[in-house]
Amino acid sequence: MIQRHQAAPRAAKLAALGIGVALLATACSGSSGTPSSSSSSSGSAAASGTISCPAPSASAGAGSASAAATVAPGDVPKSSTTSPTPLKLGSLLPQTGALAFLGPPEIAGVNLAVKQINEAGGVLGHPVEITHRDSGDTTTDIATQSVTNLLGQGVSAIIGAASSGVSKTVINQITGAGVVQFSPANTSPDFSTWNAHGLYWRTAPSDVLQGRVLGNYMASCGAQTLGMIVLNDAYGTGLRDNVQKAFEAAGGKVVDQELFNEGDSQFSSQVDKVVAAKPDAIAVISFDQAKQIIPLLTAKGVKPTQMFFVDGNTSDYSKDLKPGTLKGAQGTTPGTFAKDDFKKQLATVDSGLKDYNYAGESWDAVNLIALAAEEAKSTKGTDIAAHLQDVSEGGQKCYDFASCVTLLRQGKDIDYDGKSGPVSFAKNGDPQEAYIGIYQFDDNNKPQPVREEFGKLS
Repeated sequence: MIQRHQAAPRAAKLAALGIGVALLATACSGSSGTPSSSSSSSGSAAASGTISCPAPSASAGAGSASAAATVAPGDVPKSSTTSPTPLKLGSLLPQTGALAFLGPPEIAGVNLAVKQINEAGGVLGHPVEITHRDSGDTTTDIATQSVTNLLGQGVSAIIGAASSGVSKTVINQITGAGVVQFSPANTSPDFSTWNAHGLYWRTAPSDVLQGRVLGNYMASCGAQTLGMIVLNDAYGTGLRDNVQKAFEAAGGKVVDQELFNEGDSQFSSQVDKVVAAKPDAIAVISFDQAKQIIPLLTAKGVKPTQMFFVDGNTSDYSKDLKPGTLKGAQGTTPGTFAKDDFKKQLATVDSGLKDYNYAGESWDAVNLIALAAEEAKSTKGTDIAAHLQDVSEGGQKCYDFASCVTLLRQGKDIDYDGKSGPVSFAKNGDPQEAYIGIYQFDDNNKPQPVREEFGKLS
């Protein structure tokens, strides 16, 4: 049997991290700023064979974003500059492959932004044009073919890919052509130092933040030992490393970690080894392979409350698993919860939308590109990239294209904040601060919002 750590030293380590045993307090729905801290006594929970996480916030994911001054589309002043060509955008988002469930909300976010921008008169005198192409996953070369097609159409920017592994296969192709690559979902820390000529940007934070939140959250639930089942790619191993670092810094111990590769269809060996280590908690870092991994875990007696997931697999499993299979399991996803008003707006472009992961980040990506083009008075990729940081910080706060472009056309500096939360870029294209949402699965195996954690990466 694995030796248990004492609760008191663990609580001291969590407090020393500035997290507290109950982690950061929940942020107010849709608000920005650093949440206040709170504490609870859950450090000895794992020793009794159970996990007891901090109570959900009553307001998590509810209601609408805080009110802000807006400009009606018909009141937006016309641009004083008309570009020779319209702003042409491409999307490289998953319609097939292991991340296909992320495609609909991301594509809806893109389409909604384009729709609203064009209702406000477009960019530099023209409607924005959008072409969607499939990214597939790393088991195919669909992404390369799609990028070749988009570049051939003369796009200025490509929104995508969702998968960090896929982006690594095309980032040089895109940025080498002088085109902006703007991912709403890449979280690999590797992109923070990638030589992309200033043309790679993202609205999703590095997994340094998601890993920190998840690792500390599992510790706050009383878990003292951790097992991990991990996709062996840039996304999986990068997130694993940051989860492990945070969990161990909080006084926990990783007792086993098992890797699998994209395209694998058998996971019994990994599950058997992790379960044999008898961890208090198990983190599954995967994409849709979780559909096969979860039944194997439950068959071995692992309780759903011991299971923790990440953005690649925190999804609606109501059609894949028996009711109650995941009740009490939890997962993390970068970004704030989709608020009611945003869900209603998304329904105007996709009435069947059920998942909202990265919809806000995708909406923000399109708006930021459009605003940077307006400020640059150019639709050239390199010109747009040179203004992305400027429109994200230091000026007058605004929250949508119509309001922000009105300020720009009045000669004012802007500071865009969006649906994904505060957007403030570093020079390398990384967001410097972000929210991480924590979700808990209900009786129907659907993730429901529990709390939001705010953090800074700078």
